[in-house]
Amino acid sequence: MPTKILQIDASACKTGSISRDLTHRIVDRFERAQVTTRDLATPLPQITEDWIGANFTPAADRTDAQAETLRLSDTLIEEIKAADVLVIGLPIYNFGVPAALKAWIDLVARAGVTFQYSPTGPKGLLTGKRAIVAVASGGTEMGSNIDFATGYIRHVLGFIGITDVVFVAADRLSRDADATLSEAHLAVQTLKIAA
Repeated sequence: MPTKILQIDASACKTGSISRDLTHRIVDRFERAQVTTRDLATPLPQITEDWIGANFTPAADRTDAQAETLRLSDTLIEEIKAADVLVIGLPIYNFGVPAALKAWIDLVARAGVTFQYSPTGPKGLLTGKRAIVAVASGGTEMGSNIDFATGYIRHVLGFIGITDVVFVAADRLSRDADATLSEAHLAVQTLKIAA
């Protein structure tokens, strides 16, 4: 069975993007894969009052208009459900995740659909999946006290049930691009691909 991959690219740059290059390199490591791509350079809409109203209306009670309002969100969630592995390109913009990636998160984090509340706290519903996150940054080192992106994406993925998260980092590009890229490319080549 081929591995089903959801490749999500969040860089605003379609050419010359380090995070895009890394996601492609990661996907290429899988010899047999079915790849669905979601390019967030084509903007997703922000959630609105109408969207929130539709989301919190029980499915059986939604109007046709409310169902249509949630259609894109449903599609994005189905893409995750269908995937074995998410490969996410994460450029760090101003110490955090790009707005495009935050919009995707807002559309897929839905109570009762991708997570649920329980007496012991929230429980993710999209279990049994893996995520590989390709991080690119000029100088925000992953795990540093100014990195508000990688901990956030790990938390969000875990919140919806994806707890097997691996990072490939090119996070010192403004200081030593050649060495940083060499380390990142080596990390891609040494990724454990088989489950």
